[in-house]
Parts: sequence; C-alpha cells; structure tokens
Amino acid sequence: MSDSLGQETDQAREDWSPHSAHWGAFSARWNGATLEIQPYAEDPAPSSILQNFTTAMRHKARIQRPMVRKAWLDRSKAERTFDQPFVACPWDEVLDLLAGELSRVRTEHGAGAVFGGSYGWSSAGRFHHAQSQVHRFLNTAFGGYVRSVNSYSAGASAVILPHILGNYEALSRHNVTWDQVAEHTDTVLAFGGMALKNSEVASGGVSRHIERDAMQRAVQRGAVFYGVSPLRDDMPEVAGARWLPIKVGTDVALMLALAHTLLVENLWDRDFVARYCTGFDIFERYLLGRDDGTPKDAAWAADIAGISATTIIGLARRLPHGRTLITVSHSLQRAQYGEQPVWMGAVLAAMLGQIGLPGGGYNYALGALGHTGRRPHGLPIPTLPQGKNGVGDFIPVARISDMLLNPGKSFDYNGRTMRYPDIKLVYWAGGNPFHHHQDINRLRRAFNVPETIVVHENAWTPMAKFADIVLPATMTLERDDIGAAATDQRLVAMKKAVEPVGEARDDFDIFAALSQRMGVEQAFAEGRDSRQWLAHLYEPTRRALADAGCDAPDFEEFWRRGELALPPAPDDGGLLRAFRNDPDKNKLPTPSGKIEIHSTAIAGFGYDDCPPHPAWLPSTEPATARHPLTLIANQPATRLHSQLDFGAYSQSMKIAGREPVRLNPTDAARRGIADGDIVRLFNDRGACLAGAVVSDAVMAGVVQLSTGAWYDPEQGTAEQPLCIHGNPNVLTRDIGTSRLAQGCCGQVTVVECERFQGIPPAIHAFDPPDQQ
Repeated sequence: MSDSLGQETDQAREDWSPHSAHWGAFSARWNGATLEIQPYAEDPAPSSILQNFTTAMRHKARIQRPMVRKAWLDRSKAERTFDQPFVACPWDEVLDLLAGELSRVRTEHGAGAVFGGSYGWSSAGRFHHAQSQVHRFLNTAFGGYVRSVNSYSAGASAVILPHILGNYEALSRHNVTWDQVAEHTDTVLAFGGMALKNSEVASGGVSRHIERDAMQRAVQRGAVFYGVSPLRDDMPEVAGARWLPIKVGTDVALMLALAHTLLVENLWDRDFVARYCTGFDIFERYLLGRDDGTPKDAAWAADIAGISATTIIGLARRLPHGRTLITVSHSLQRAQYGEQPVWMGAVLAAMLGQIGLPGGGYNYALGALGHTGRRPHGLPIPTLPQGKNGVGDFIPVARISDMLLNPGKSFDYNGRTMRYPDIKLVYWAGGNPFHHHQDINRLRRAFNVPETIVVHENAWTPMAKFADIVLPATMTLERDDIGAAATDQRLVAMKKAVEPVGEARDDFDIFAALSQRMGVEQAFAEGRDSRQWLAHLYEPTRRALADAGCDAPDFEEFWRRGELALPPAPDDGGLLRAFRNDPDKNKLPTPSGKIEIHSTAIAGFGYDDCPPHPAWLPSTEPATARHPLTLIANQPATRLHSQLDFGAYSQSMKIAGREPVRLNPTDAARRGIADGDIVRLFNDRGACLAGAVVSDAVMAGVVQLSTGAWYDPEQGTAEQPLCIHGNPNVLTRDIGTSRLAQGCCGQVTVVECERFQGIPPAIHAFDPPDQQ
C-alpha cells in the first residue's frame, strides 16, 4: 500500500507524517536526533530548502522556555540591545505578567497604541498561521490594533496595479499560466528574470514545482526567453535565455526605448490601444520628447541602460512577431520609483496588442512566486477568521521605523494624507523584521521607542533577542495543521512529526490562555480546541467540493488519507482575457474601465515622485567614487527569507559561516579579492562581513548579497555596529518607493567592498542570549 506522500506501508504510515511548507509538500520522520525528509512523490522538482528541517528541530537556537528581558523586569530606562540578559519565567507567571501589561496599555492608551506585527510566512498551516492568530487575539482582546498593509515583496505593485489594470492578485495569479507559455508563447521578455529559487516558494504550500518543465517545453517548441537583469542566473539554464545585462534600476529606460521604436516604426497595435486603453496621447508626447525635448529613443536609453541601441532596436522589431509575453519581477519594484517598471511593462505590452491572449500580453510577477502561472481552484481554503478591527490607523508595511520614530507626523499614501500613530506596545508573532526591513541601524533605534515588545517565536531570531517578553512557540512540525493555497491542487493534512521542544506551546494555546486572563476566552477560542478548529475550518472546503460533485470526505477521513485533491478551475485567462473578449461587458476595475496609460487619479494626487504616466526617474542615490558598486539584495536560494537560516541547507552554502556575496572578476581583481575571502561591504549607513564568490554571472560594477542572514552585530557600543554574519539590510535605504505606494526600497543600494584584514569576529547569530 502506498500514497503520493511517500508512505510505503501501513507501518510506515505510522512513522512518516505528511506535512507541508511554503516551499513544498513532504513527509517527515523523527529518528530521535534529526528529521528525515521525503519530498512529495508527484513533485517533479522538489526544493532543496526542505533539507533545512533536518537539523532544525533541536538546534541550539530554539527557544526552550518563556523569557523576559531583565532590564524590562527591573523597569530600567536602558536602551534595548542585542546582548542584554533574560530571565526565565514559568508559563503561568509570564502569562499573568503579560496579561497585566496588555490590560495596562489598553486602559491607559487604548487599542490605537498597539501595533500588531506579523509577516505571515511562519507556517504553511492555515490554522496555526501566526499572522491570523495575533490579529484575531488583538481584535478580541483590544477591539483592534494598528495594522500594516501590502508587503515588502510587492509594496509598489499592489498599489499601482489597481490604478492601471486591476487587482494585484488577479493580475499575478489568475492570468497567463505556465501551460499557456509552454503551448503558445514565442517570446518571453522577462524584466528581472524568472529565477527558479523564487518560484520554489508559495504561501500555504506548493505540491508540484512546474516552472522548469514548462520552460523546457516552451524552448523545445521554439520559444525564446530574454532575461533582462544584471545577474545572468536570474534566468534558469533550462530556459536557454538570451542575457541582456542591464545597469541596475534602468529597466524603465529600456522599456521606453522599445516603445519608442515600436511607435516610430509603426510596429505597435494602434487599434488595440484605441479600443482598450486611455491616455496614450499624453504618454506619446512624453515618449517622443515633445515637451522636454528628449525623445526616449534607443540611443538615449543605450547610455542609461548599458545596452546598445542596435540591440534595443532589434529586440523591438522582434516583439510584434508571434506571441509575446512581457513580465516584470518583484525585484524591480523593490527600489526607488518601483511603481514605474510595473506600469511601463503594462504599457509596452498594450502597445503590442496581445494583452489577454493565451501566453501573451502582460503577467506581473510570473515566476516571482510559486503562486503565479497556475490554475486557481476557486474553492474556499481553511482560513482562521480574524474578527473585526475597530482601529482605522494603518501603515504601509515598510514604514515601521517611520511610524515608531515619528508619532503624529503626516505622510502621504495613495492619495491620502495620514498620520503615524503613537505606539506603546508592539506584539509580534511570526516574522523577523531585522531580516526584511531596511536600514537596520535605524530600525534598532525605532524599536527602542515602544514601552513593551512582545514576541512569539520558535528560535532566537534578532527580533526575539530585541524583545521584552519572549514566548516559545512551536515549529510547524511540532503541531497538527492543514496546508492549503488558492493556487495549489492539494489540501495537506500536516501531521505532527516531533514533540515540541522544551516548553514551547502553539500560538493558539498561548493566546487562549491570555484571552482567559483578559476575560475574552469565549470570543477568541469559541469553545474549540485546536483539533476542533481544524475540523471547523475544513468544513467550508468539504461543502464546496460536495456541491461541485467532487470527492468530499469528512474531516476524519481526510485526516486519515493525509491529502485531498482540489480540482483546478478552467484556464480562462482571468479578467484580462474577459476584458479582451468583451471590453464593454467586462470592464477593468480601473476608473475608466480600461488600461490606464495616463492616470487622471494619480495626476490629481500631485506627487512629483510618481508622475501620471510611466516615466524614467533616475535614482537619487547613484554610484559614486566613494561607493562605486551597486548592491543587489535579492531573495536567497537556500531558505525562505530568514527562516531556518540555521538549517542544514542554508548553512551548507555559507563561506566560513557567513553569507556569500558575489562579485564580478574585474571588480574582485581591482580590490585584491579571491574566492573564499572574507570581505567587508560598507556605506554611510553601516557595514557587514560576507564570504566572497567571484563570478562572471554578475555584471561588472554589481555585487549580489542575498537577504536572510540573521543580523549579528559586533558587540560593543558603536552607533553602527558591524554585522559579522552578512545581513545586507545594514546597508539599504529606508525610504518609500514614492508617495503613492510607500513600498520598500530594499533591493538596491550602493556600497564599497574591500578584503577584510585580520581575524574576523566570531559569529553569535544563533546563540541564545545570556540568562540570569
């Protein structure tokens, strides 16, 4: 007897537990010391990130007991640091202490003084989803909290896309599929590339990694991929892509030059633009330089982007022939003026007239996550209701430091003028902002403003070390849950494989105990324990399956099987296909109902950093003689964000325990740097150490250091301590993409790099703090 989760016999079924992570479904078995992993049998390309679990369960970084910062207990006025001692407390004592502090803040300051922080990636399980749990608790215990909106990954695109095309989710996840690319696409022009390391990951899980196979099928049929990126391997080898090495942050200039060539050579689809778009006449004046005297032609763009005018013109002439797909990755909008490449990519596709065709047109972020390019199933998935938030204040997610440092200060966001709230307590569960937020030295100062910081965490992340009250939470494999995603065709029974470490508890159990102390237990738990919640959350999915005439077992049978198939919806192209087929009946959810090449709404906002049509806006932080290199701080290949950085796979790719940084041979030789050297990267905001990898896959003038190495400041009193482990966010700028979206600018910054002299400081990133 066997099933597709790798369980070979009835006896093995007792030993192997089906489970799911954001980077894949798998089965796990605990052997008493390490975790054995079997990837999902039907996954054609399982992610190696699964191997991080093998050594993680009993790692020294795991939090064993509830802990409280001694300085907070003593009511000391000393600033929080990463090397202050903690005091272990029994669960009942720490819960009483925390309930008292929460009640004090609620009475003295109200719910608007509480920031509910969580980034939502802590587990693929839909019940033990830390973000949902903490928000539900704060809504029931406080009546609400200050929230954040959008994401670090798509902060600019999620705001600009509704102005010009429609909802971000619809355009990225229900649009062109990988099957369409394999069958129909002749040319893929991928701005920012389609790195497989990114599409390995999908919130809620991904049972089959299909991207590599689809690219291979497309190439075998004759499709040509172009990778526009400073990094050659932003396109996988299987795509056989033609690399267009472009200067960092100049994609909009290249797009404009392609559009200019289409226009002046009459290669554009005039009829499509006239019927489906609005505002082209205003954009055309800009493109031709009628007002500023600068035509945005190939010769103009060549100097900016570093790609020859001949290459640009040749590429433009190819695009109208056959089925062409324009894609823009998340990376391009994680930078200053990040709204512009998202918008201009859509305009370029509109001029080609193929938006809405199978395998053609425009798909934002195809290949940027495992959610994209798949057929959604359209069924409700298990989702913990969060209740009603009675607090209206919110911030764009990347404006945390601004909020904490500037209470009461006004800021612009998407046509509104808002004010930052005065936060007294931060409650964080599931996430490590000292990974994903920019300018960590500024963030450290910001997190010294609140009176109290509470964290649920399974390991001693930098955020946990900087908190006042730290509650040990279980890791995903230490509890039961249900893994599900709107774009995956499997519902997975995530069965506990290992007993919790030390005194760790589920987030739900922690919040239920706090709710009892604060008199809201019934409102939070509704009389259900974890198992009863799982069955309750499963029921809407079961009913929807039954109504569709599909296999719909009861919860106990689903749990016994370990998985359940979810039938995909038709590959119908989503709202863009419907709009193309009948633009009068199926208007886009934009002010005009059409593709907005010029936005009257954005024009009305009057933002000088976000014009009313796509435009070339050079960075206000260019490379200089002092900082001549441009740093790309992209997503890592060995983990999801900073999760399980201490895991076996992540650690196997370190250099002398530090995060690897890649640089071009020319830049390395000029600085006397060789493979394996420890180097120091620095600018005016900070500095970090990393291990050098010399590679011609990186353009000259560019260095690449992935995010996710746990912040590990050198001990001492320096205002800008050296990160000895390799976190690039000690270097990045903490500014908004523009006043429109206020997204993060963490992808790009400028630095210098030098060979480190002497003995590098010892790494303490994964050591627990001192205890008293």
